[in-house]
Amino acid sequence: MRRTPRTRRDRTPRDRPQVVAHRGSSHETAEHTLAAYVKALDEGADALECDVRLTADGHLVCVHDRDLRRTTSTPGLVSTMNLAELDELDFASWKNPWSELDDEAPARDPDAGKVLTLRKLLETVADYDRRVELAVETKHPTRYGGLVERRLVDVLGDFGWDKPGSPARVMSFSLNAVNRVRRLAPGLDVVILVEKAHHWPVLRPVVGDDWIVGPGIKELRDHPGLGRHLRKEGREIHVWTVNTAEDLDLCLDLGVTAVISDRPAYMLELLGR
Repeated sequence: MRRTPRTRRDRTPRDRPQVVAHRGSSHETAEHTLAAYVKALDEGADALECDVRLTADGHLVCVHDRDLRRTTSTPGLVSTMNLAELDELDFASWKNPWSELDDEAPARDPDAGKVLTLRKLLETVADYDRRVELAVETKHPTRYGGLVERRLVDVLGDFGWDKPGSPARVMSFSLNAVNRVRRLAPGLDVVILVEKAHHWPVLRPVVGDDWIVGPGIKELRDHPGLGRHLRKEGREIHVWTVNTAEDLDLCLDLGVTAVISDRPAYMLELLGR
């Protein structure tokens, strides 16, 4: 059966891929902290990527893992804690655990390492002196189900960013989550993330024609046919997580429109800004 011709959304044409800072400039700075995002902005990143989870009292916070052990050395789940409880934790020290013993290390602002709410990140972007886009990933499975997307669209709506022309787009590995966003805010761009190459033939018949596809760089390297198929179908491609010159070259060969990187400054350098 022939597929309906793809409807492409109007986008500003670029002569290079958009460079998206993955959890901020996270190669050198603790991920998802305000410091990591400010560093990415100062480095010239075109867009910022974040993961969001819902706290027990209904706040969206920028945290990747459901469990807090890796980034705070504290047992506990984000979904079972209130924002005030999370605000007591240090989300930055794990990145440079010996910094307090380094006399030459710059003084660290403790507030810059606190839990970052999505609202604070949006305020930072809105106040910046140039247009910056946002790629917001909702994490699933979660005990709150579709409430995550509903709260996300509500918060974006507070900034007027829940309609066409928004600097924000929403991503997820969950097909249900992306469909929810489309029902709640039909004008928002959405990205279906693809974890494994063999998932794409299953997803392809049910993915919207104007959805962006987000494969991982490892799958594109290990399964070249995936990139060829996406390109042949005219899909817009955003790739994660691109940190080397070789991986960037692969993305350029495929004509991807966004590379999500822990090292945005390095990607911009390779692209000649």
